[in-house]
Amino acid sequence: MKLSKEKTTIGFVGIGVMGKSMAGHLLGTGYPLHIYTRTKKSADDLVAAGAVWAESVKALAEKCDVVFTMLGFPPDVEAVYFGEQGLLMNMKPGTYVVDMSTSRPDLAMKIFEAATSRKVHALDAPVSGGDIGARDARLSIMVGGDQETFDTVLPLFQLMGTNIVLQGSAGSGQHTKMCNQIAIAAGMMGVCEAFAYAEKAGLDPKNVLKSIESGAAGSWSLSNLVPRIIAGDFAPGFYVKHFIKDMAIAIEAADSMGLDVPGLKLAKSLYVKLAEAGGEDYGTQALYKLYSSK
Repeated sequence: MKLSKEKTTIGFVGIGVMGKSMAGHLLGTGYPLHIYTRTKKSADDLVAAGAVWAESVKALAEKCDVVFTMLGFPPDVEAVYFGEQGLLMNMKPGTYVVDMSTSRPDLAMKIFEAATSRKVHALDAPVSGGDIGARDARLSIMVGGDQETFDTVLPLFQLMGTNIVLQGSAGSGQHTKMCNQIAIAAGMMGVCEAFAYAEKAGLDPKNVLKSIESGAAGSWSLSNLVPRIIAGDFAPGFYVKHFIKDMAIAIEAADSMGLDVPGLKLAKSLYVKLAEAGGEDYGTQALYKLYSSK
């Protein structure tokens, strides 16, 4: 099946730091776009550009052929998908729902099963790349679900990302995102410790970055977040509070599989400490504040 611009109306629920850019890419390529978010003001720019504001999730679902969601926490996902006013009760048979939130793998499977029972196609498709990846349409998109559904939605994914992989059945996208977050958690500790060390040693952090980002220590976090640390910019590309949520999901899933993840647990404890000190709405690079004397 091909989702033509002439016959396909897209919905987007969740216009946050990343969702706003992602929805904008869909709108910018000519698809009719209906949007809903809890804080209407955050959608003003998209409405001014031609998106249609929906007064509720139900109203959006009734008008759309494909709905993407980009939400903060698993309870938000459950509230949007389930119940009399939710997506699944109000989408027409043969339509598509795609949850791009980072959420629980078991919830992704629950959505898939409920959607299938109503003849609605469902994918879980969390992303990585932060505000920069969303802005530049260069997100990594990790997908769980059926091959045929993936193939149908792929052209829309390609408007938002460049690295798009079907990982397996429902829930596989969320499990892959947990792998991503586990790797980032340990990496951010290393990045912050390295540049706290550079500060203590009296080195110029910009020169240190030049030397190490292209060597064996190189990483996305090093190249994209250390410049923000150096500039004292701790604004969120990805919120600390959301990262803590992701790490909690990963720890719970690991525990259920009998896997010990000591590095992840240490990282979560540090981010919780940062949040308790008032940093929950900072970006993840703000972990540096726990190490730095500044």
